[in-house]
Amino acid sequence: MITSLFIITIGLLPIVLALNVLRIYKGSELSIALLLFMLSIFLWQIDIAVLYLKGVLPEEMILLLFRLFRMGPTFAVPVTFYLTFLIIKKHAPTFKNATSYKLIQSLFNHKIFSVLVIWSVAVYLLNWTTLGIDHLRIVTVYNSELQLYFPVYGKLHFLYILHTSLVLFLLIFVVIISNGIQNQYLKSFLKTFSLCAILLFVTGFLNFTPGTGAVISSFGVIIFTSIIIFSFVRMNTLMTVKYNRLVERQKKLDYTGDIATSLIHEVRNNLQIVKAYSKLLHKNKTLLKQDRDMVGMIRTATQQLEDLTSSYSEFLSDKTITFHLSDLNGMINEAIDITNELLRENNVKISFEEKYKPLKAYCSEVHLKQVFVNLIKNSCESISADKDRREIVINTNIIGDQITIDVTDTGGGIPIERWESIFDPFISSKTSGMGVGLPFSRKIIFEHRGELKVYKSNNKGTTFRIVLPQYEFSDYL
Repeated sequence: MITSLFIITIGLLPIVLALNVLRIYKGSELSIALLLFMLSIFLWQIDIAVLYLKGVLPEEMILLLFRLFRMGPTFAVPVTFYLTFLIIKKHAPTFKNATSYKLIQSLFNHKIFSVLVIWSVAVYLLNWTTLGIDHLRIVTVYNSELQLYFPVYGKLHFLYILHTSLVLFLLIFVVIISNGIQNQYLKSFLKTFSLCAILLFVTGFLNFTPGTGAVISSFGVIIFTSIIIFSFVRMNTLMTVKYNRLVERQKKLDYTGDIATSLIHEVRNNLQIVKAYSKLLHKNKTLLKQDRDMVGMIRTATQQLEDLTSSYSEFLSDKTITFHLSDLNGMINEAIDITNELLRENNVKISFEEKYKPLKAYCSEVHLKQVFVNLIKNSCESISADKDRREIVINTNIIGDQITIDVTDTGGGIPIERWESIFDPFISSKTSGMGVGLPFSRKIIFEHRGELKVYKSNNKGTTFRIVLPQYEFSDYL
């Protein structure tokens, strides 16, 4: 009885961990999948614990409970498959080529998952027959007086062993594809989780040997949970620090934008007064021609100021952006298509190598695509007619937990003292330019909790660098 309670108590540890993950990352499908996996471990531990209830419950009841709670290890297979499917779908591990990615997607989809669930149900029902589990017998643990019931398996029990072995293969696969996950924090956590889960299931297979008893897998659960708790706390701490820094920076930007909006509102109110009185003055017949010209200048300057405040309002108006998991490769290629005519007219070549396939991030596809269009357009127009080398190169890279996108041109360069001022609104070196393209682009990248800057520039050309975080802002997992 005491041994049984000990095993059940240990089985609760992963459940408590999973519930905390679910509480912190509400709405995350991956956290739900982790909870289901931990639940299967808990049911597995109960399945083991009932074998130690000799003398507490009748043998028939123990056999019934053993068959019932075997749903834990049995359905761990589709749960692990679902976990792998979510990693591929939601967290975009990169592969060496597109063929590998398509092959993986064809193996991990809803149809295969449905087939695996049906197969798991069939294996589970097999345990309720003598072909799966015939009866129970009493065994004694090596070098001990401890006795427990141990199942006598039927002729088709090998199907159950093959079935549960799939968990090991799936976990090994998770370890492999975790190397391609862009989010470094999640990558580290999933690799640790998978390796510990493999160790856990290896100890579980030792339960098929009668003399070792059934407690050995419980020690595997203790080791598994202890390491996972440490890994989870570490991941949560690092990501929270990073996220809070980004949030603080965005709060400052939003605050500055709110102040600017308030100022524009007050300026507009006073402009209406100036415009109204200037109109009345202009209609005054007693005014001399010189005075009338002065009033006309006031009206012209007032109209210009009103147009300016309208432009600022449009620049600051859109503060809410909806983010989705999207492929940056597709957005860059579409931006190249949009600017293709401009590139052709200016005789500028553009090249973009899809280094990572796919390269996914949580972003607003419409807004981010416009940023790429603006940068390509600016780079194209920066290349003067007398330049022999007329080229734009776009490169992507993953550095730590960030995605970098470099747009390099062969233009005349930007003086270092103007590297920041070019991002100020309504400042343009072009006679026909409004000076809102780069400020708008930087604002959009800031909304993505990222950064847009001049990375390097000289008389041979300029590189603009976009830095984007890899993770979802409201949902780390």
